[in-house]
Amino acid sequence: MGRRVSPHAARAAGASAGEGTLNTVLITGCSSGIGLDAARTLGRRGWRVFATCRREEDCERLRDEGLESFPLDYGDTASVEAAVAEALSRSDGALDAVFNNGALAIPAAVEDLGRDALDAIFQVNLFGPHEVVRRVLPAMRARGRGRIVNCSSVLGFAAIPFSGAYTATKHAMEGLTDTLRLELRGTHIEVSLILPGPIHGTPLHEKALAHIERWIDDEGSVWREFYESKMKPRMASENPSRAPFSLGPEAVTAKLVHALESPRPRARYYVTRMAHVARFLRTFGPPRLRDAVAARF
Repeated sequence: MGRRVSPHAARAAGASAGEGTLNTVLITGCSSGIGLDAARTLGRRGWRVFATCRREEDCERLRDEGLESFPLDYGDTASVEAAVAEALSRSDGALDAVFNNGALAIPAAVEDLGRDALDAIFQVNLFGPHEVVRRVLPAMRARGRGRIVNCSSVLGFAAIPFSGAYTATKHAMEGLTDTLRLELRGTHIEVSLILPGPIHGTPLHEKALAHIERWIDDEGSVWREFYESKMKPRMASENPSRAPFSLGPEAVTAKLVHALESPRPRARYYVTRMAHVARFLRTFGPPRLRDAVAARF
């Protein structure tokens, strides 16, 4: 039985290439949260989804759901190469879209971030996604069309205390993605950024506690009391990411659908009220006001 292709996808294909359909997508970080919701939703909309995860056991769980899944670990160049090759092989080179979603966080004071911690987070949050893009672009160029969507963050254009490592990677992703979009003008390969504010139902904060333990010498830090009394308890709490005005992963997926299926995708998609407020302050607010607001988080 053939897959149902959504009318949105058909319109997107007509806008980008004049014929055919956009219906194959590679998504990273699908074990939970944003990636999992995106994979399930796009599958229901008629897309052929290659839903990748870092761990094979998570891939097996997704395959049990009926999704096509295989490993992709941003921190391992060989894994990225193998995963992209697998996606291109399964699609006969007709990979239409990529959604770079996976990321890690190391919440810590900037002065406590060693070179090894920064190396690790940049590998996962920037170098890995960039390698995926580099490896899919030749196939997209050959077909004369494609969609590349990178998941950034409100912290891609703003900052809050103790988010220096994550913020640095997302600022870098913004710059790299914007430059790529300019370089691909006229190729029918569209490039978009999604910038979520707080999204609940994702494991980013829960996993961050392990990264603090691994990379940060909190016992020897001048911020020791803060780590022990506030940072670690927050990371270990049952639902640390249900911040005020937070939304579920489906809010990100809604923007992803537009980025993939609209004939005129946007360069940027802001998700949650916090993202829109931060955008306003970044554009119109004086630095002292922005700092006063950011210091409250």
